[in-house]
Amino acid sequence: MSISMYQASMPVLVRGLTNLQNIIGKAQAHAAEKQIDPSVLTGARLFPDMLPLARQIHIATDTAKGCAARLAGVEAPKFEDVEVTFDELHGRIQKTIDYLNTFKPEQIDGTEARSITLKMRSGPIEFTGQSYLLGFVLPNFFFHITTAYDILRHNGVELGKLDYLGSR
Repeated sequence: MSISMYQASMPVLVRGLTNLQNIIGKAQAHAAEKQIDPSVLTGARLFPDMLPLARQIHIATDTAKGCAARLAGVEAPKFEDVEVTFDELHGRIQKTIDYLNTFKPEQIDGTEARSITLKMRSGPIEFTGQSYLLGFVLPNFFFHITTAYDILRHNGVELGKLDYLGSR
């Protein structure tokens, strides 16, 4: 039995973002309970040269919406990367989930060989649809969700493995 490009992308990305929503919700509740200024958490980093929590969420959502758009051959919506409060970050994640949910399997399936070019600072990178999804999107997406989780856990938010994995 084979797995389709749609099955390997849209449900996986939606689940990761849904779990991130729940993680952010726990962080917001933690900040309220402990009377911590929420900007302390949304601006927190694991190390000074790493990006803060809010930026990790921007990148995770950009990666997800860019994946859907590139695989389907459509233009991705532009997000301005200005969300910094928990409520704004929740809204951005939900907007991304809603966008991903607009895609149908027939838009994504069969894109394994589609040519995808990413414009990077170091120059363009060429992928096939399958190598883009499996070798770039999913590792990058989970890196930023994991880093968001780690930032919050490091700052005392009570999170466990099941918060990251979600329920199913």
